[in-house]
Amino acid sequence: MSLSQEPALSVLKNELVCGYRDISKESYAGFSGKHDPDGNAVATTNGAGPHNLQTFLLASDGTVLHCLPGYWNPQDLVREIEFAGRMNDVWRNQSLSVTQKKQMGSRMQLAHVQEHPHAMVARSHMQGFDMKHEAKVRPYTSDTILNPQVAVQLVSMEKGQKAPLGTKDAFKTTDRLMHERMAARPFLPYNYFDVAAYVDYGRPKYDKNEDFRDPRTGMIADQDGAKHQEMLGQVPEKPMRRGRGMGQRMMQQGFSSMARRGVKNVLWGQN
Repeated sequence: MSLSQEPALSVLKNELVCGYRDISKESYAGFSGKHDPDGNAVATTNGAGPHNLQTFLLASDGTVLHCLPGYWNPQDLVREIEFAGRMNDVWRNQSLSVTQKKQMGSRMQLAHVQEHPHAMVARSHMQGFDMKHEAKVRPYTSDTILNPQVAVQLVSMEKGQKAPLGTKDAFKTTDRLMHERMAARPFLPYNYFDVAAYVDYGRPKYDKNEDFRDPRTGMIADQDGAKHQEMLGQVPEKPMRRGRGMGQRMMQQGFSSMARRGVKNVLWGQN
């Protein structure tokens, strides 16, 4: 993970007070396999897995200066931390009104996109399955899409099929999307930050099966283990198998009705 790699590690250790919160029970959380702290790690693109991880950069009073959705390259993470420091200077400026600070903060968020180096932009293209999800679910309303006519071509593609030339350019890069969404919600208290709307792009599941890959080749070496691994987060219920008897279906429907009414199910052990 980028948090344990330089230059991010030193910046986090020496310049910030760090903490974490388990979001696996939150309604906006995505889902993925369970990974141990000492498990394998693999490289990915900036902004991948936004439902699973958010890196908040807060002022001392809990005001959100910046938020990075998903995973980020260590160098790019440090660049955004430095930007959050500039946002903190604005927030602490006592000569500005709150309205002025918010207006300035929005302008700074949008302007910072132009400061991103080419290498960072290249690392910030959305994952193919996330682009396909946006094109399928909301091709004409998603703020991630620049060219719906090109984006919708992904919907009919088979798994593993190469995307048409220029498809990536039909979508905003995640570094741009991040700053545009932050510009719409400058300097909000953490408790009022609408995380669900902020991270709402791509499909909920993000898992690269790190612990089941061969460290030398990067290929998945244990297909069965990856298929049956323990999942964390808001894991969708599997559809019922066809062919069950009427009694089983009625029993399942009864349990579901009890759960919606808040009745404890002794079989599931949930409220």
